[in-house]
Amino acid sequence: MLPATAKWYDRRDSVFIEFCVADSKDVKVNFDKTKCGFSCLCGTDNVKHENQIELFEAIDENESKHKRTDRSVLCYLRKAQPGKAWPRLTKEKAKLSWLSVDFNNWKDWEDDSDEEMGNFDQFSDMMNNMGGDDGMPDLDGANEVRFFFCFFFHFALLCNL
Repeated sequence: MLPATAKWYDRRDSVFIEFCVADSKDVKVNFDKTKCGFSCLCGTDNVKHENQIELFEAIDENESKHKRTDRSVLCYLRKAQPGKAWPRLTKEKAKLSWLSVDFNNWKDWEDDSDEEMGNFDQFSDMMNNMGGDDGMPDLDGANEVRFFFCFFFHFALLCNL
């Protein structure tokens, strides 16, 4: 069993973790108040990946979600204390070889603007039209809409759309 390579970044109300696993199957993501667990089978060889993360701070496990794509699994962890910066993902300061900061998506909070939310309706409509029955909630609530907007925004950045 190998840990999956992962990247993370911090936002005002949430933390994102992207597990870089192409062609994953049997994906399992467990959110606990202070932990995040991830496992999957990957590739044609069915290599098993497993990660257990003791988080820097508590999360709202009921509002945290994940989304699988062909290239990765993106996890949205809703902070229990929004507005509090996380200087690192893990409780311990130890450097983990499989974990790195996603500097492409990192953003200083001082630079926050309403610009990201400017196309909010456009992106939420697009996400509503994407369909799929993967257990993700409908976009009825503000938190779900924000999650999908952030997911699509970051997906677009990764794909250079």
